[in-house]
Amino acid sequence: MIREFATGIRTLLRGFGLWRTRPGLMVLGLIPALIALVVLAAALVPLVIGMPSVSAWLTPFAEGWFEPWKGLLRAAVGFVVVAAALALASVVFSALTLTIGDPFYQRIWHAVEADLGEAPPADGGSFWTTLGEGLRLVLLGILIAILVLLIGLIPAVGGFLGPIAGVVLTGRLLARELTGRAFDARELSPADRAALFSGSRARVLGFGVATQLCFLIPGGAVAIMPAAVAGSTMLARDMLARTGAPSVASPSTGAMTPGSGSWAPPPAPPAPPASPASSAPREAP
Repeated sequence: MIREFATGIRTLLRGFGLWRTRPGLMVLGLIPALIALVVLAAALVPLVIGMPSVSAWLTPFAEGWFEPWKGLLRAAVGFVVVAAALALASVVFSALTLTIGDPFYQRIWHAVEADLGEAPPADGGSFWTTLGEGLRLVLLGILIAILVLLIGLIPAVGGFLGPIAGVVLTGRLLARELTGRAFDARELSPADRAALFSGSRARVLGFGVATQLCFLIPGGAVAIMPAAVAGSTMLARDMLARTGAPSVASPSTGAMTPGSGSWAPPPAPPAPPASPASSAPREAP
């Protein structure tokens, strides 16, 4: 499991290799990430500045407590609120960046697929598909943020468990979202995707956690996004290869067995019918 987790981290690092082979595409991938970061910063900075007021509003029962207990409690609550906000911000950032930069990231995805061979013929989903996935991602991010907030309010251990839960849950969600384009292009059903993810849980988690931790570094979200798109394409192909599935499902190479996540060989072509001349008995001379 630890080895698989480390492999997921290395897959993200492999995504940076595209800077060497396709630097122009990677530079283009920075633009939508920068726009999304500016939009989110405009929302997060006021929250951080007003955190003392938010903490006091959430803990009115501590108003009569003596110091330093009141200050420690409200500082811990503020820390948990920031952790939940960062978890939500990471998800919103990804959804907003992928939607804004859909044409750029589609080119990065296709470049990786072409470099690795057997690129799927489909384009990996339309803009409206990306928009719908982005909205779904934001809704799931809100649920994660609420869960992180509730875990963080557990006495004694909440301040420690809340941020960890935020990184793990958000990282897993990011990994599933970033690999969606490669799976959409192959028209895999939800059951097929679930089978692929269940067979590579540690690797997917390693990739997602590494991506999420990079997002938490100031400016890291902008720098990491193009590499994350490239790395997620490699991760999707690795997941397909582990099950024995070809990178592209086609009549000549076989297909994913629906609901099983395993590769089935292509059916044998029917034997050609025998011609009348060859089937008729030969006359004796």
